[in-house]
Amino acid sequence: MNIVLTTLNSKYIHSALAIRYLKSYTQDLIPMKLMEFTINQNIDYIAGEIYKANPDILCLSTYIWNRNETLKICEILKMVKPNLKIILGGPEVSFDGKDILKDHPFIDFIVYGEGEKSFKELIKIFLDGKQDYSRIKGIIYRVGHNIIQNPPMPLIKELDSIPSPYKGLDGSLKNKIVYYESSRGCPFNCQFCLSSTIKGVRYFSLDRVKEDLERLIKAQVKQVKFVDRTFNANKRYAMEIMDFIMDKDPKDMNFHFEVTAHLLDREMLDFIKQAKEGLFQFEIGVQSTNPRTIKAVGRTTDFRKLSKVCKEIKSYNNIHQHLDLIAGLPYEDYNSFKKSFNDVYDLKPEKIQLGFLKLLKGSGLRREKSKYNFKFLDQPPYEVLENDYISYEEMLKLKGIEDLVEKYYNEGYFDNSLEYLIENNYQTAFDFFEDFLYYWEENKYHTLSHSKNNLYKILLSFYREKGFKNPIIFNELIKYDYLFNNGPSIPKFIDRDEEQIVKKHKHNILKDERLLSSYLKQYIDLPTKEVIKRVHIEKFRIDVLELMKRAYNLDDNLSKSSYILFDYQDGPLIRCKTYDITKFIEREGKF
Repeated sequence: MNIVLTTLNSKYIHSALAIRYLKSYTQDLIPMKLMEFTINQNIDYIAGEIYKANPDILCLSTYIWNRNETLKICEILKMVKPNLKIILGGPEVSFDGKDILKDHPFIDFIVYGEGEKSFKELIKIFLDGKQDYSRIKGIIYRVGHNIIQNPPMPLIKELDSIPSPYKGLDGSLKNKIVYYESSRGCPFNCQFCLSSTIKGVRYFSLDRVKEDLERLIKAQVKQVKFVDRTFNANKRYAMEIMDFIMDKDPKDMNFHFEVTAHLLDREMLDFIKQAKEGLFQFEIGVQSTNPRTIKAVGRTTDFRKLSKVCKEIKSYNNIHQHLDLIAGLPYEDYNSFKKSFNDVYDLKPEKIQLGFLKLLKGSGLRREKSKYNFKFLDQPPYEVLENDYISYEEMLKLKGIEDLVEKYYNEGYFDNSLEYLIENNYQTAFDFFEDFLYYWEENKYHTLSHSKNNLYKILLSFYREKGFKNPIIFNELIKYDYLFNNGPSIPKFIDRDEEQIVKKHKHNILKDERLLSSYLKQYIDLPTKEVIKRVHIEKFRIDVLELMKRAYNLDDNLSKSSYILFDYQDGPLIRCKTYDITKFIEREGKF
C-alpha cells in the first residue's frame, strides 16, 4: 500500500510540521512518502507530481492559505484515480468536516482535532482490509449516502509518546524555516485564536526538545519557528530551552518565539540580555491597547508592563522584536486603532505586524459574529471587511497604511528619515502614514512594484512636494540612512556635497594608525586595500549624529558640516557602525 502525506506551504522556504508528525507516529505500521509543495506552484503540476507517486491513500494537511487549492487538487486526482482514498486533516477542516464531505464527494475521510492517534487507527483499519470505522474517534466519513462524525479523540497526555518528526534528517531542510513545538495549548483564552478551543498546556520533556533542537542545529536550518502559543508560560522550562540554544551557539541561524511580554520578569530579562545578537526573535501580541477591546476578546495583558519590558529589550540590541496589532476587533474604531498603533510605534520594535481580523472556524469571535455585525466572506482567509465599529472604507485605509509600514518601517531602511519627518512635522506616527498614504495613492504608487532605491526617491519627493522646512537636513538624513543600510553607492537623486570627493585621500586616512586604533581596532592588521572595502567616509552638511542624539530636535549648532565613518557589519541586527571623525579630518588637514 502506497501512502503519500502532503501539503501546500505558503512559501518554498517553509516546511510542514503536521505531516512529519503523522509520518513519525505511524512509522511502526508502514513507510510513508512526504511530498511538499507551495501555493505558488501550478495546481496541474502539483496534481501531476502526486499522480506520478501513485498513491493508494493521499493525506493532505489543510490550512486557510491552501484550502481552495487543496480541494481542487483532490478533485483532479479523484477523477483520474477513482479508487484513491483521500484524507484531509488540519485546522481548516476540523470544525465543519461534515459540510466539507457533503459539498465535496471526492473527499473520503476527515481527521479532526489533534490528529495523530485518529490517523494511526485509520491507517491500521486500511492495512487490515476492514471497512468498519465506527470505533475510530476523531474522524468523519461516509456510510453510503450518510456522513458520520465519530466522537472526538481525547488529547494525547504524554506528548513524548509522539516520536520525533525530525529524526533521520536528509539535508532537505537546510536553510529552510522549520516549525517546531515544545508544548501544545495556551494558558490564555483569546477569542480570535483557535488555541482557546483547547484547555490547558501540555509539554514535551526537556530532553526530547533538546534532542530535536540538536538535530535541527546540525541540519543547518535557517530558522526554528516555535509555534507554542505562549512560549514563556513556564519560565523555567523556557529558560532551559533558551540556555541550551545559547550554549550550542549555532551559526547563521535564529529561533523565533511567541512570548507574553508582561510575564518576562527581572530574572528572565537579565538572562536574555546575554543572548548573542540575532539568535532570538520575539513575537509579542499586543492586538489592541483599547481596554474594552481587550476585555471583549478575552486577552490577558498589561500594556504598561509590556511597554517597559519591550523598551528594555530594545536597549539590549540583541533580540529582534515583532509586535502584533489586529484591525477589526470589537469596539476598536478607526480612532481607537490609531491610538493602538501609536502606542506600539512609540516602543520602536523592529517590526510592527499590522494584521486584519480573521474569523477562524471554531473561534469564539466567529460564534459571536452577529453580536458585532462582522461582515466577511465565508471562505479563506475569512477576513473581516467591516463591523459596527469600523467601516470598509476605513479598513481599506488601514490596508494601505499596513503596506507603507511594511515598506518603510519594518525593513529598518528609513529609521532616521522617518523619525525626523514625524518629529518635526506630525503629531503622531499614524498621522504621517495616513498623510503619506494620500500622496502614495494620488500618485498611483500603489499600482506599481518598487525597488528599494525608488522607495528612497519617493520619500524624498514627498518631503519636497509637501514644502516642509529644512529640506537640506532631510536630504542628509536620507543620505545617511541609504549609506548605513545599502553601502556607499549613492543614487544621483540624493544630493551630495561636492567636497565629498575623497578617493585620493581615503587610502591615507585609513592607513593612519591613530584613526584605526580609535575607531577600527579590528582592522589594524589588515592591508589598507582590504579596510577600504569594508568602510566608507562621507561628508555631511550638518552634524548628523548629534541631530540623532538630540532626538531630531533642531539647533543652530547642528549646521556645521561633519565627516562620518561607516563601518559595515555582518551582524543580523546591526548592519553598520558609524563614527564622527570630523575632528580627526580637520586636525590632520586631510581635506
